[in-house]
Amino acid sequence: MPDWTNRRRTVTRPPTKHLAVALLLTALLPTTGPGQAHPQRIVSVVPALTEALFAIGAGDQVVGVGSFDTIPPGIADLPRVGGLLDPDLEQILSLRPDLVVLYGSQSDQLAQLRRAGIATFSYVHGGLAHSISTLRRLGARTGRTNEARQVVSTITSELARLSMLLRERRKPRVLLVFGRQPGSLRNVYASGGVGFLHDMLEAAGGRNVLADLPRESIQLTSEAILTSAAEVIIELTYDDGMTQNSQQAERAVWNELSAVPAVRNRRVYLMLGTHFVQPGPRLAEATEAIARILHPDVVP
Repeated sequence: MPDWTNRRRTVTRPPTKHLAVALLLTALLPTTGPGQAHPQRIVSVVPALTEALFAIGAGDQVVGVGSFDTIPPGIADLPRVGGLLDPDLEQILSLRPDLVVLYGSQSDQLAQLRRAGIATFSYVHGGLAHSISTLRRLGARTGRTNEARQVVSTITSELARLSMLLRERRKPRVLLVFGRQPGSLRNVYASGGVGFLHDMLEAAGGRNVLADLPRESIQLTSEAILTSAAEVIIELTYDDGMTQNSQQAERAVWNELSAVPAVRNRRVYLMLGTHFVQPGPRLAEATEAIARILHPDVVP
């Protein structure tokens, strides 16, 4: 299960207009703590941070991963220890970890591990700046400070480049959907005005139609979707194994709301891949892909 399982959690973030400043500040903040030994046996149940561990060169230190971790492919042979809803503490302990990466909402497991004398790294959702800061903290905690700094530098440089390319562009009104019942417009969930999805959309040159709602996740009725008058609908899915036929069928579901400008003008897009819903080292790649949809004449 991707990191967006925690989608109903409300978090605060810097105002979007200050995002560039916030991203810069995260590159300057100290993250190391005194007296912390670098772990040699890491277990992670958080897909975004499992991917990050390998991206910053700490993959050899990882001895166990979550049941739904898929990136990078090299983790296929590692022991699986459950996920957000079903962490297997006995299996985790059997791997003799000296650092366990868990979701902040897994408070019981975090407390049990700490009582057992095992260090933990707690992950919570946030905006882009928070995600970048988390990458840096993870690098410092695992003895990969320089490697994490390089990953962060690549992300921030790419986001800065996008900002320059899009600075004069009109921002279309976008509904960013990340969940619904397959084959229907029931249980539609979209990004509200806080969180990494909102920040990615705005960095990609879009204007979130739900920006005024200070929540990460908004469940929408068909009436609310009609009211949004979105010019573009982007639907994110981590099922990157969908066939062309199934993709066409899922896009066609939106045709029942033909009064929405995005539907009427055939600007409904389905974007596949875990990098859209897991705020890890491919943040810039995901943001650029969204920008390419919104501004194909500017973003190559």
